[in-house]
Amino acid sequence: MPANRRLIAAGLFATGAALFALQPLALAQGDAPAAKKSRVPPAEVVGEPVSCINLSQIRSSEVRDDRTIDFVMSGGRVYRNELPQQCGSLGFDRAFTYSTSLTQLCNVDIITVLQNVGGGFNRGASCGLGEFTPVKLIKQTKGG
Repeated sequence: MPANRRLIAAGLFATGAALFALQPLALAQGDAPAAKKSRVPPAEVVGEPVSCINLSQIRSSEVRDDRTIDFVMSGGRVYRNELPQQCGSLGFDRAFTYSTSLTQLCNVDIITVLQNVGGGFNRGASCGLGEFTPVKLIKQTKGG
C-alpha cells in the first residue's frame, strides 16, 4: 500500500508541476497587458543619442522595466537607455551592477541584474546596454 501512496503523490506532484509550468503561458495569453500599467514614463527626446555617458556625472538610475533604464545626471539631465534585448528580471529586481575600466558607461558595456535573495544579492542575467538618448520626462496628471 505505501508504494501506491508514493505513486499517487508522484502523480499529483507531476500534475502540479505541469500546471505551474503552464501558468506563464496562460497569463501571457490573457488580458494581462491591459491590467499591467507600464512603469516607463513618457519622454520627449531632446537630443541625439550618444554612445557613452560619464560615470562621475551619474546621480541615480531608475530601472523602468526589463528593457528601459533612465540615468539621471548631475544638473538634472536624463538619458534613457533602451536595451537591445529584454533583460530577465531587471524590471522585477530593479537593481544592477556593471564593471568598466573607463570613466564612462558605454553602449558596449554589460550590466548584471542584482537579485535580492534573503537580504543578500545574487548575480542574475547579464545584458548589453543600448545607446543613451537624452530625454525630458513628461509629467502625467493623476487622471491620465
